[in-house]
Amino acid sequence: MSALRQLRNFWILWVTTTVLACFSNAVAQTNYRVTDLGAEGNDNGACAMSVNDQGWTEIMSGNTLPGQQDSIFAKLLNGRALIDVAGFKLDLGTLGGPNSWMNWGEINDRGQVVGDSETAVPDPNGEDICGFGTHLTCLPFLWQVFHMSALPTLGGNNGQASAINNRGQIVGFAENGIVDSTCPPGTTNNRIQLPVLWEKGNQGIYKAQALPTGSDPDGDAFWINDQGQAAGDTGTCGNATVHAVSWENGNVSPPLPDFGTGAIAQGINNQGQIVGLVGSPDNTTQYGALWQNGVLTNLGLLPGDFGGLASGINDRGQVVGSNFDSNFNWSHGFIWQDGVMTDLNTLFPANSNLFAVMANKINERGQISGMAIVRSGPEKGNIHAFLATPTHQSMGKSVADVAPTRPKSNLPVNVGEQHLQRFGLVHLGR
Repeated sequence: MSALRQLRNFWILWVTTTVLACFSNAVAQTNYRVTDLGAEGNDNGACAMSVNDQGWTEIMSGNTLPGQQDSIFAKLLNGRALIDVAGFKLDLGTLGGPNSWMNWGEINDRGQVVGDSETAVPDPNGEDICGFGTHLTCLPFLWQVFHMSALPTLGGNNGQASAINNRGQIVGFAENGIVDSTCPPGTTNNRIQLPVLWEKGNQGIYKAQALPTGSDPDGDAFWINDQGQAAGDTGTCGNATVHAVSWENGNVSPPLPDFGTGAIAQGINNQGQIVGLVGSPDNTTQYGALWQNGVLTNLGLLPGDFGGLASGINDRGQVVGSNFDSNFNWSHGFIWQDGVMTDLNTLFPANSNLFAVMANKINERGQISGMAIVRSGPEKGNIHAFLATPTHQSMGKSVADVAPTRPKSNLPVNVGEQHLQRFGLVHLGR
């Protein structure tokens, strides 16, 4: 997920490297206090996608087909975007349709939230960008001061907002309404999707600016830091190509280094470090990735896992992400730093009733948002959102000591075979 934008000055890089090296020993000793954020109502799954520096989380909560709650290919039946502030949950509502969701999504330090929502209007082209099978128009939204408002597209019917920084700049993707000639026959979502930067105009109204995609027709911007640097991908509808890229001052970088099988950038911190995923050289799986100064680092996998991705990085250089097993079920949330990947469950106390299978974002306080399987009790096997907060207190045994493997999946054993042809480096809106 070959060069980044402009290389940073040597002294900045030296300072950053020194700080990270000094911090690594402290990280190795850090354990976590785990807050179970639950799910909403009768939903069988919830995931904390983002966390701001105040510890407020953005949560997606919904239902999937039974037994698919922790599957990469889970079929969504319904869903809502919520925020959790110190245990108080607030449903953000919708733009008129039944469901709202997020393409990772973000809540910034001002409490502004972005995502995507269905409207009550059927998509005239039969697309299903929000992914609930309703084929309703799906629009990017900004939620602030207890109100959700739609963000403009680029002339098409649909879009998604993925991140908002503390300056109020928003990134995601939007359609321009043109049929994408690179889509294979029968593709449901077959309009060109372009990466977008939304910024306030003179009258305080957000305007959509398409970001360049180089020689590729499509793209998506997943994250934006407080310097206005964004990260995401460009490619084709059919996923014949997908390149990790970054944007700065309206310009797109050359594709970030990969192994010749594609990559996607999913996060960028204020130091310009980028994280995401990279296809394996043999194109059978994918790994979490870190790009710094034009150099790709393959983060590897935890023992026994089949693939993974890195989705969050803070300014300390701490990386979080998720691994999955060969049945394409999320298996372990991880934290990576100074060349070492650590299973989050080894840092959770044994009395935690949650087994972390995803870690999505990490804030500047080191708090981690994610998704976990409930280990016991009446909700055993359900999926809950969680917030993990660093503590330097000794915890004795860890969850990994008492539950050395992830809770058994309810998915059929051949699910990997069923979905293998769909697996790959894909645009989430397709």
